[in-house]
Amino acid sequence: MKKKYFGTDGIRGKVNIGNINGEKFFKFGLAAGTYFKNLKKKKQIAIIAKDTRLSGYTLEPALVSGLTSAGMHIFTLGPLPTNGLAMLTKKMRANLGIMITASHNPFHDNGLKLFGPDGMKLSDDIEKKIENLIDTKTTTQLSKSKLLGRVKRLEDGNDKYIKILKKNFPKNFSLKGMRIVLDCANGAGYKSGPKILSDLGAKVHSIGVTPNGLNINYKCGSTFPQVLKKNVRKFKADIGIALDGDADRVIMCDEKSQIIDGDQIIAMIASRWRRKKILKGGVIGTLMSNYGLEKFFLNKKINFKRSKVGDRYVKEMMKKNNFNLGGEQSGHIILGKFATTGDGLLVALEALFALRKGKLASKMFQVYKPVPQKLLNIEVKDKKIIESSKCKKAIKLASDLIKNKGRLLIRPSGTEPKIRIMCESFDHSLMNNCINIVKKTINR
Repeated sequence: MKKKYFGTDGIRGKVNIGNINGEKFFKFGLAAGTYFKNLKKKKQIAIIAKDTRLSGYTLEPALVSGLTSAGMHIFTLGPLPTNGLAMLTKKMRANLGIMITASHNPFHDNGLKLFGPDGMKLSDDIEKKIENLIDTKTTTQLSKSKLLGRVKRLEDGNDKYIKILKKNFPKNFSLKGMRIVLDCANGAGYKSGPKILSDLGAKVHSIGVTPNGLNINYKCGSTFPQVLKKNVRKFKADIGIALDGDADRVIMCDEKSQIIDGDQIIAMIASRWRRKKILKGGVIGTLMSNYGLEKFFLNKKINFKRSKVGDRYVKEMMKKNNFNLGGEQSGHIILGKFATTGDGLLVALEALFALRKGKLASKMFQVYKPVPQKLLNIEVKDKKIIESSKCKKAIKLASDLIKNKGRLLIRPSGTEPKIRIMCESFDHSLMNNCINIVKKTINR
């Protein structure tokens, strides 16, 4: 059965429209608190972090009210990267971790990402059980007066997160002499990002570190890498690093201002880990992973599998196949040796660790030749448009045209009201033709 509230990566939407408002967040908190309280751990604890959106001030108190009404004790951490929240959920032995964020979306969106006590995103099964509780009569879940939860603010969440990140690398790991441009997208990584790189000795030129509640992801960060490229040239940096709003994804830029996407980063790490005998099992990509990456792994005899789009599905398949590396072209990359979910800063540190001996980013990331890929996002009123007979007919026609010459993928976004069209081929004319055939049948 299709889920009512949860998408591919938690709950997300426009603030004060639909499900993203104070009333619903109270019910989300009450339902999640009720479900996890019933696990009967001795301490009923939930921790909450958020990105820098203005709406966080509205939604966090409502969520806290719901959780404490269910009898959960709450620690709030303020702005913190998503994987920092996941790591601390596990370290603090909390029942539940909740990140208030809409990731790479504009400021007017917000939402939730939920993590279990193991630091993993919740399964579809658990999300459905929480959804059932959301729609249950509220009074059946309210705790007695003396059993209500308490709330405490922790100011050292970023420091604890940085400490955990550093433990993943040798004590003598130094970035001294390296020039780095870091774009934090005016989001959750604006404190921890510059601090950890500076602590390691790098000369850091930080941008996107002045959040005002409205400028998260606005013409900056991993979804707008033009700013990163410009500043790498300006400061003659060795590498550029761009995070997104909740810092769970990363896009990089080499010293020549060439963009390095998630697939290229994955190829580099997989090759390095294999040489170091760290790679376990193989690599999980997604339906969006470049065909060139798949061919590269085939030639290198590295096992490669595709999951559905969404880092939660990547992680589930990693766990099922006992792999320790996976990710998406967008920069959601999971280093299973260190983390349970995507972490832009952790992935950046892993790349910088490989670069620390004076290697050039432009050479290190030239691992495989990508097949030219074109992406088109079409905003729609109803994502079910692609299920219409007219659209299905167009998709079949385009798929038949590109068969054995490339790849075509049409899918509804799991986080936005958009249809995403992706086409790959060395034949640019064919690629544009296939996209246009499908595009014409999708009503805006």
